Amino acid sequence: MSYIVRDFGSLLSSLNELTFSILLAGSKTFPPGGRKRRKKTLYPSLWFITKGSGEIVMNGKKSELSPGKLVIFTPGMSCDKKSDSNDPLEIYFIRFTYAGAFEKKEQWYFKHPEEIHFPLQGVYTIKNSTGVAFLFEEILSLSKRRGSAIAFKKKILFQELLLTLIQDFHSQTISKDTKQVIEETIDYISHHYHRAITLSDLAKMAGLSNSHYSRLFKKYIGYSPIEYVTHLRIDRAKELLAHSDRRIKEVSLSVGYEDELYFSRIFKKIVGVSPTQFSDEKKMANHLD
Repeated sequence: MSYIVRDFGSLLSSLNELTFSILLAGSKTFPPGGRKRRKKTLYPSLWFITKGSGEIVMNGKKSELSPGKLVIFTPGMSCDKKSDSNDPLEIYFIRFTYAGAFEKKEQWYFKHPEEIHFPLQGVYTIKNSTGVAFLFEEILSLSKRRGSAIAFKKKILFQELLLTLIQDFHSQTISKDTKQVIEETIDYISHHYHRAITLSDLAKMAGLSNSHYSRLFKKYIGYSPIEYVTHLRIDRAKELLAHSDRRIKEVSLSVGYEDELYFSRIFKKIVGVSPTQFSDEKKMANHLD
């Protein structure tokens, strides 16, 4: 049984709040017919099957293993693994650890690994096997070397691997035509965010009903269309407040809000401070720099 990821917004938000460290990376060939009896996993890890066949039972759920399958183990998981006697398994593996470290509304938050449930586990089918295998090979190659720059690059590649996996999961649930129309409306928003943009305008552009477009957009991006427009406007407002001398009213108008008070409420809700306070703090920081 292969798992299918559907809530990409929540998944990306969860992964974006984690920082990772690779403990061990390598490749392995199982002996023909080799079997590892039930045991509890201690660390989160990834397996990517490159050759052979076999089966795995994870917390009582049985899945067939073959090239292109990704297996994600989480701590405390009970597993039985078996390699085919005529076609033994060959895998890449990465054992890692993680902790929570993220910024929200100008405040940093930290969580220990035992406080966080890793958002993926089980067996998944990968379509872009070549791209995923390449990243595993790059990480394995770096694992044979030492140094701060090497460690930093491994972290970057591991996050790139996770992103590639999620993009692969996503591509399996959304058609090429749907992806194209969503991308076209995103491009439109990026160039016209300062104008009045309604859900109906975007849905009409995509040739879809309001509800269908909104549902697909949120599945693809993780925000509703109007939430996306709002966050894009506030991001642009933050740039203007930090690096220009424009008044709040001017900034509000330039990012698409005629009502300065409404803009200030939205800004504070998203950023955590008022536009005036944000502007004063950033300009003070720039002056000190």
